Amino acid sequence: MEIVYFGTGSFGVPALEALLRAGHVVRACVSQPDRPSGRGRQVTPTPIHEAADRLGIPHFQTADVNADDPAHWARGAELGLVAAFGQKLGPGLLRTFPRGMINIHGSLLPRFRGAAPYQWAILRGETETGVTVFQLNERWDAGEIWSMARTPIDPAETADELHDRLAQLGPAALLEALQSMQRGERPLVQDAAQATRAPKLSKSDARLDFSQPAAAVAARVRGLWSWPAATCVYVGASARRETLQLARAVEVGGPGDRPAHLPRDVSAPLPVDAAAPELSPPGAFCSDLTVSCGSGRIRLLEVRPTGGKLMAFRDFVNGRRVAPGDRLEQPTDAS
Repeated sequence: MEIVYFGTGSFGVPALEALLRAGHVVRACVSQPDRPSGRGRQVTPTPIHEAADRLGIPHFQTADVNADDPAHWARGAELGLVAAFGQKLGPGLLRTFPRGMINIHGSLLPRFRGAAPYQWAILRGETETGVTVFQLNERWDAGEIWSMARTPIDPAETADELHDRLAQLGPAALLEALQSMQRGERPLVQDAAQATRAPKLSKSDARLDFSQPAAAVAARVRGLWSWPAATCVYVGASARRETLQLARAVEVGGPGDRPAHLPRDVSAPLPVDAAAPELSPPGAFCSDLTVSCGSGRIRLLEVRPTGGKLMAFRDFVNGRRVAPGDRLEQPTDAS
């Protein structure tokens, strides 16, 4: 097929590469404008921009794809393909291509329609997710389904890790969808009664509520990493306060609290005392330095101090001399 590829983030790079390996022709890539990033705020090519240059594909950038004239990049292509583009496509653009437009979405539709599907899958405690290739229409993520690929969610997995795994599932699902289209098959209608939402995350979502059950708190930590990142304030000896982002946590005694689920690059976790009493108020460190929640406890595995790098929680404990009775609090505007 001759395709125009609409993408900005890294999620779509493996699928773009797979199209070329399979013999499809990508006439152009369209992405959002390059933006400043990092501490130096240098303008950096988007992942799709970088991939297009590397693969020799003409590349166009637009701040508003619906306001552009598609004639300069459509180039007679028969299909538009969208993956992590970051802009909603209007009805005029959807009618540009003879075969319409399809999208690679990071969930098992109709579950988790919206801008943050894999994050919400973790936040909601799902045990399985995947990618869906579907036909775009004017309703949000509601088009007919061409193909799916499923995968279990590891109970200690962060949203960043799940994102990267789903990106690797995308190519096979995409090529299956294209083959179905070429054979003249029909896609499946979504069951709207099963639909759930996955709204865009914001900085306000970063606040943690330790009065919630441990499983929910741990899921929130993993589902929000690395943005907006679950954020709290560590209060140590002499009421010392330090803003802290939590990157990975598991429920003590939960399905992720086993060596097989712990990442290799994390230092050996602190031993957990199964008989350690829960402390009140929630957010306090217990005798084994697990954290008390509304019910149960969480074990922290990775954290990032303000202005610092991601580190194993054991290293944070050693550097700050964390002790039982220290606590984690919700940040205030002054924190």
